[in-house]
Amino acid sequence: MAGKKIKVWTTGLLALILAVGLSACGANGKNAENKEGQASSQQPGQTVTAQVPPGKTVYPLTLKDATGQEFTFKKAPDKIVSVSPAETEALFAIGLDKEVVGVSDYSDYPEAATKKPKMGGIMKPNEEAIIAANPEVVFAGISLSEQATTKLRDMGIMIFKTEPKTVEDVIANIELYGKITDHQKEARAVTDKMRADVAEVKEGVKNIGKGQKLRVYVEFSPGWTVGKGEFMDELITLAGGENVGATQKGWYQISEENIIAANPDVILYSKSVKDDKTGQTLGDIIKARSGWDQISAVRNHRVFAVDDNLISRPGPRVTEGLKEVAKGVYPEIFK
Repeated sequence: MAGKKIKVWTTGLLALILAVGLSACGANGKNAENKEGQASSQQPGQTVTAQVPPGKTVYPLTLKDATGQEFTFKKAPDKIVSVSPAETEALFAIGLDKEVVGVSDYSDYPEAATKKPKMGGIMKPNEEAIIAANPEVVFAGISLSEQATTKLRDMGIMIFKTEPKTVEDVIANIELYGKITDHQKEARAVTDKMRADVAEVKEGVKNIGKGQKLRVYVEFSPGWTVGKGEFMDELITLAGGENVGATQKGWYQISEENIIAANPDVILYSKSVKDDKTGQTLGDIIKARSGWDQISAVRNHRVFAVDDNLISRPGPRVTEGLKEVAKGVYPEIFK
């Protein structure tokens, strides 16, 4: 149905999440060693699942990023810049506070990251600030402009691009950072916890049959949802739900009538989004839309706020976001 598009507020969150979607601040092309001490150049798109206990990284280490560009690390980098909040969280989670010399403008977690020099973001990197920081490597999403990439690489700065599409991609990306920086043990501690979170959710929903799965609609910014092929869609699937937005791919602007017709059982929305003029929350905006009182989720008071950063950032807290989604969809299971 070609329904009307809803009015869209221009919000920093929307710009940020679309940037995350386009740039994908994690690694889809994961690279690791075939075994301890033997470097490999894996092809982009492969997902690495750790099979052996983490050890010391052996340098030189040659890897390919998500674009297929090959890099050789002669040693663990001492000066690192991140231009996305998800990667910033990953680097701090594996103990690289001292090595991180610059972060994305949007990096607000952990608290220590807010004190680091700001380097712009994926869509608008601050090239001058990055050059001044003189990093050995910049971790960036795949949509970092070619102009900025070329300029920085010509100055001898390594631009390592990443692109996550699944939760396992995010996990493997963190292990990749651990490999590059010789923080493998720290990275494994983080990813073991993430895998345990996923296992807990899968165990909770394992007995929900296909015909019993609840239909879920997620709105992360007014009028915008996510379809197939993105990790936020996978969060709904892992949590035992069916994403009503999965009729399309990627991040897209909705049609009100299509969502009414889809009749989701549960609606999840970003808790931090408010209308600048009225102060209404996104939940208030959703419930006030014409005809949306017909939707099961609204009728049954199953419209829930979720932490934006947990579900929109493909970083170490994404599995906490998964647990929050699962609790919203099946509160009787995840209390």
